Amino acid sequence: MNFIYKLLVTALGSGYSPIAPGTAGAIVGSIALWLFEKYSIISTTTTPFLFIGLILITTILGIIATNRLEKEWGKDPSKVVIDEVIGMWITMMFVQFTWLNVLIGFILFRFFDIAKPLGIRKLENLDGGIGVMADDMLAGVYANIVLQLIIYFI
Repeated sequence: MNFIYKLLVTALGSGYSPIAPGTAGAIVGSIALWLFEKYSIISTTTTPFLFIGLILITTILGIIATNRLEKEWGKDPSKVVIDEVIGMWITMMFVQFTWLNVLIGFILFRFFDIAKPLGIRKLENLDGGIGVMADDMLAGVYANIVLQLIIYFI
């Protein structure tokens, strides 16, 4: 079971990247979005409730797996990047999938994830997997709001 947890929280191994594992995780999240759209599996705009369901299920599984792996890897290990995947998915909620939108969303999400303004840093203090996931989820919300404004005004 540990193998499955590790596969999930490292976003198919991207969390093992020696350089910027969080960025690697956000890239995997972006690629997943592209695959969802390309193969009409699920969409952030045409099937948003299914997409929200996917986010919720993945978040819950990420929290459970992170809680189990923190015993082995320590608190908030850098290998855990499922939170970046979720943050990227939240960034793109209700946003039309175009490569420009994904690129802008990616940049915004990474900014909020790294800088941690507006209360994001406080969420890191929550215990276990909830703390790991919550700060990236809020970073995704902020990135989504800014992205929606950019799209609206441009």
